[in-house]
Amino acid sequence: MTSCTFCDIVAGGIPATIVAADRDTVAFLDLRQFHPGHILVVPRTHVADIRDIQDDLAAAILVTVARVARAVDRVFPNDGLSVWHSAGAGANQEVPHLHFHVHPRIIGDDLLRIYPSSPHHPDRSQLDAWGDRLRAELARAASPSANEPEANAGNGTDSTV
Repeated sequence: MTSCTFCDIVAGGIPATIVAADRDTVAFLDLRQFHPGHILVVPRTHVADIRDIQDDLAAAILVTVARVARAVDRVFPNDGLSVWHSAGAGANQEVPHLHFHVHPRIIGDDLLRIYPSSPHHPDRSQLDAWGDRLRAELARAASPSANEPEANAGNGTDSTV
């Protein structure tokens, strides 16, 4: 693996303002502060994104995210909070190490606009078909015989998803 900025922060090789740390996770202030209080929560071990994380570590990350979100809410001015993770290049993930943003929000700031235009509303039969596919995959992944995912599985290239 090539050098990872977040692994270097976790190891203490790059300075960071760490606000929380436990056995599995580290939370620190992002260098970019659109609104004061923007925090990044990362696992101590290198995991590229949410698609690669084991369930126990995912649970630990979410516990830290929730604790940090409550602290940010109490300490920094906000009208709400956004919590997000971008997975992969198509989602504009900038650092290929799993990280969740906890970001104070102010009404009208337009930060993280979800849809650049009005989204399509598929009919119920299409939604049900997608639901069938997802339930089948979740059942397959939960079965004891399920091993590693197939190459490119779930990469979002199927436009009929």
